[in-house]
Amino acid sequence: MSSLDRILPFLHPIEDLLADRDITEVMVNAGGRRVFVERSGRLHLVDGRVLEVRNLMVAIKNIARACGDEISEHQPILDARLEDGSRVAAMFPPCSVDGPTLTVRKFGRRYTLDELVAVGMLTGEQAQALQEAVREGRNILISGGTGTGKTTLLNALAATIPAEDRVVLIEETSEIELNLPNVVRFEARRAVAPMGQEAETPAVTISDLVRATLRHRPDRIILGEVRGAEAADLLQALNTGHRGSLCTIHANTAEQAPIRLAHCVLSAGTGLTLAAVDDAVQRVVDVVVHLERSHGSRAVSRLVTRSGGIGLRRARVSDLA
Repeated sequence: MSSLDRILPFLHPIEDLLADRDITEVMVNAGGRRVFVERSGRLHLVDGRVLEVRNLMVAIKNIARACGDEISEHQPILDARLEDGSRVAAMFPPCSVDGPTLTVRKFGRRYTLDELVAVGMLTGEQAQALQEAVREGRNILISGGTGTGKTTLLNALAATIPAEDRVVLIEETSEIELNLPNVVRFEARRAVAPMGQEAETPAVTISDLVRATLRHRPDRIILGEVRGAEAADLLQALNTGHRGSLCTIHANTAEQAPIRLAHCVLSAGTGLTLAAVDDAVQRVVDVVVHLERSHGSRAVSRLVTRSGGIGLRRARVSDLA
């Protein structure tokens, strides 16, 4: 029995949707009154599907327990990972205004670069350029919006890392699978409120993990997603000789990706000027590959590099493909 199968009894009204292999994501809105699914990259409203609020809340609590987590009015956010890689996210009132919200992103198959070329996510020339960049130890920033395939591409690129390299993988919630012989996986932990006389369990942030990573002798650092102040620690690590790293970031265009990275660095409050951050980003980011989703398909829309790195305000851009 898979870990996804174990939560199905708690969600009987949408059990068939979760079991449907063609559906990649199931979303329950407004306390169970509206259900959406993602199929082939497109969102669809499932007509006539309603979950009772009380039953939905009980189901979410049971799912949290099955994942070794907890959700309540005092801790209204759930972000959990099942053993098979599926993700469960939930929000309780009062933070979820219209009632409990549940999103299940089902585990998908891992694609190789050749398979991504076959399905049209990128061209053969782009795949070859990215493979060469990985082999040469260049730092690659994968950008795009939500659901554009950033993690899928990251998985495929990471699989081409030489077997002799030691890789440290850092994620907010673990979902990347690497079949390499020397991989260390770190996962962040949020603070847990005290129960009774117990002391609060402190958070372990992505920044904490990036700093700790340097003491584990990494050849390459893979950061699942750059979101905030951890960018400053990552930038420092990459500026001290840790080449060939991979990370993803939310951005609207390839050109905006390094700017977004710089803003994350500045949010750490290190006292660095924009000029200093600009210089640091130029030195460490070698390639930006940008993904977009259009009409249900996900594809690389830009793959760019700049002489000497990726500048924030310069236009030294040459297309690799």
